[in-house]
Amino acid sequence: MLEICGGYQMFGRIMADPDGIERPPGEVPGLGLPDITTVMAPEKRLARVAALNPPSGTDPDGYEIHLGRTIGPDTVRGWLRIDGRDVGAASPDGRIRGCYLHGLSASDAFRRADLSDLGVAPTDFAHETQVDATLDALADHMTESLNLDRLLDISTRLP
Repeated sequence: MLEICGGYQMFGRIMADPDGIERPPGEVPGLGLPDITTVMAPEKRLARVAALNPPSGTDPDGYEIHLGRTIGPDTVRGWLRIDGRDVGAASPDGRIRGCYLHGLSASDAFRRADLSDLGVAPTDFAHETQVDATLDALADHMTESLNLDRLLDISTRLP
């Protein structure tokens, strides 16, 4: 199981918000998968990051956007390296992992290596190519389906 950001926090053992930043002050139990605790803090991390996944040698990138600090026994098994430090958490058998890196699976090399590690045969799916093709198809559909001149005319008359 791969948990990202809020899923990583919620699947952990505890989400604590002692100052009531996201909800009334207190704690909410999670599933303990992995064995981590997240404590909400007022500082929000928002950063574009490049990572390294040492086991596969791949270098996925993405962004982090989250509140809080995550600690606990399973953080000793950080499985990504960002800015020279190990981050994330993994269960002892490595089959449950979490981190804050959004966009991780957009890296074709990382995704193929990760799935292969789980015993899944890799495919030739190319994320960026597929996203571009999907956006192009959506743009074509909208061009055919909408009266853009009429929409522009209406929008210029709005207060």
